Amino acid sequence: MVRSSKPTEDAVLDLGAATAWIQARVEPAGPIEVVHERPWATVLRVPLASSAAWFKACAPQQAFEPRLTAQLAARWPDRVAEVLGYDEERAWLLLADAGTPVGAIGNRPEAWLAALPRYAELQRGEAGRARDHLAHGVPDLRLEKLTARYHELLQLDLPIGTDEIRKLRDFAPRFTQLCDELAACGIPETIQHDDLHHANLYQNGSRLRVLDWGDASISHPFASLVVTFRFLAERTKLPPGDAWYTRLRDAYLEPWGSDLGDVFALAMCVGGFARAIAYIRQRAALGHHDRRAFDADFAVVLRRALAHVG
Repeated sequence: MVRSSKPTEDAVLDLGAATAWIQARVEPAGPIEVVHERPWATVLRVPLASSAAWFKACAPQQAFEPRLTAQLAARWPDRVAEVLGYDEERAWLLLADAGTPVGAIGNRPEAWLAALPRYAELQRGEAGRARDHLAHGVPDLRLEKLTARYHELLQLDLPIGTDEIRKLRDFAPRFTQLCDELAACGIPETIQHDDLHHANLYQNGSRLRVLDWGDASISHPFASLVVTFRFLAERTKLPPGDAWYTRLRDAYLEPWGSDLGDVFALAMCVGGFARAIAYIRQRAALGHHDRRAFDADFAVVLRRALAHVG
C-alpha cells in the first residue's frame, strides 16, 4: 500500500511497479508514503521493522544519480548512504536510512569540519574515474566547457535586472581567462556534488554521510564549497570574514596538498558562475509554474556569482 499526496494516476511514477520493486528488496513494516513529488524526483519513505528505507525515482535530467550513488557507495561505504538497490534503466534508487540531516541540528560548522576532509578524499579517489562518470551521464562542467556554457547562460531570459545582465555580459572575457588560470593550477577535475549543504549531509552518531547526488557534475572539486559556504552564511548566520570559513577551507584542502589558498579563492569565483550554469539543466525541464519558484533561487545564485565581479 502506498499513501500519496496525489492520486496515483496523476503521478509520473508508477507507484504499483515501484512498490513491487521495493518489496523485492526490503520488507516494509507499514504503508509506503510519498514524501515529496518534485519535477526532478519523487521520494518515498519505506518503514522497516527497526528503521526506514528511502526510494527515489529520478527524472530524466538526473537519471544518472542512481548509478553514480551506487558506484560511490561501493567504493566509499563510510561516507555515502548504503544502497539497497538501484535500477539504472528506470533511474530508481533505494537507500538505507542515513540518520538526521545536519540542518535539523543547527548546521553547525563542527559537522562540516569533520565531513569536508573525507569528502575531499572521495573526490581525489574518484578523479581517475571522471571519464567513466561522464560516459554514464554525469553532467560535464569541466573548465574547458565553461566558456561555451557561460554564453549559453547569457542567451536565457534571466531573473535579474538589466544592469546585472549587462555586468554578466561584460564579464565574459574575464571569465574565460579565470577558467584558463584555474586549469593551469593542475587540480584534477572530478565528481563535484554541487549541492553540498545542510539538507544533504546526514549524521548518525559519529558517522557523517553525503546524500542526494542528483546535482553532481564533473568539474573543479573546490567549487563544492560554493554551496556549503552559502548556507553557512544564510542558515547558520556565519558573518563574512568569520574564522570558521578559513578553518573549513583549510580542513577541506588538507587532502589536496599545501599552499592552495589562492587556487581555492579562484575556484570559488569560477565556481559561483559554474553553479549558475548548472541551474540551466534543471530549469530547462520545468514548466512555467515551477520555473517561477525556481527562478527566485536562481536569482540568488546569479547575484552571488556577480558579487565576485569588481
